[in-house]
Amino acid sequence: MTKALITGINGQDGSYLAELLLKKGYEVHGVIRPSSIQNQQKLSFLKNDFNQLKLHVCSLNNHLSIYKLIDAIKPEECYHLAAASFVSYSFEDEASILETNLNPTHFFLSSIKELVPQCKFYFAGSSEIFGNTDVAPQQETTRFNPRSIYGISKLASHYVVKNYREHHGLYACTGFCYNHESPRRNHAFVSRKITSGAAKIYLNREDKIQMGNIDAIRDWGYAPEYVEAMWLMLNNPYGPRDYIIATGIPHTVRDLLDLAFSLVDLDYTRYIEIDSNFFRPGEQIPLLGDASNIYKDLGWQPKTKFSTIIEEMLLNDINLLK
Repeated sequence: MTKALITGINGQDGSYLAELLLKKGYEVHGVIRPSSIQNQQKLSFLKNDFNQLKLHVCSLNNHLSIYKLIDAIKPEECYHLAAASFVSYSFEDEASILETNLNPTHFFLSSIKELVPQCKFYFAGSSEIFGNTDVAPQQETTRFNPRSIYGISKLASHYVVKNYREHHGLYACTGFCYNHESPRRNHAFVSRKITSGAAKIYLNREDKIQMGNIDAIRDWGYAPEYVEAMWLMLNNPYGPRDYIIATGIPHTVRDLLDLAFSLVDLDYTRYIEIDSNFFRPGEQIPLLGDASNIYKDLGWQPKTKFSTIIEEMLLNDINLLK
């Protein structure tokens, strides 16, 4: 039985990945924060599989804790998904974001190198590493130009992964994931903000949503499919390679609003207020991913339509409120 370790197991991607690996017969270990023990709500996505999972409380910013964890489990696959995921452009929390996202990546790789060098390592990269790009869609060879501390931290971690692969011979790779959504998406993200807001307005719980730039363009995919791509990357017959995981299909925030509200027969223009505080720096060229390499090598491609994803999220939010 293959042993896998997942950081961020109680998040959107981690919980879907845990379900996928359990179905494949894996022994699944997950890292959770001490706060998750006190607040069981943080483990709600795992409730259906709770008895099958082996959960470990560990501080990801402590090298010794990670070393002991790797030594105790000796995983054959490690999926490092945990991160400070909010894309802040204010630079107020830059030190903590860099520390939270970069240090654990290095701690895991150095521990794996010492204890289980045969363990395969997946790092959750981000489209934000391309940042202020000069070409769309982006490919794996596109110039990196992050413009947020989050993007910088992800790029720095990617280079640590690349270093351990090229200089220490580890099976280590980065998946450059573009936006991917599901009913488990955190409310801090615009997709969930819109579907939960539309649900509240439909049920007469609220009457407005505050929005930023609704003409911003995003590449939105389906989270359960993206975690399958992660698994394929650690079972790649060509060895460790970095891939873009994306749809390549552009949609604006306005498209998402129109779709979500139309599903409950409402006109979104009557319920939104534009607030400049929510504006991010404008993108001259949108972040759209070219996933042709992962399709060519591993046969992965996105299947679920944007409209289906948003409908699933909206219905889930209505049911949760009811």
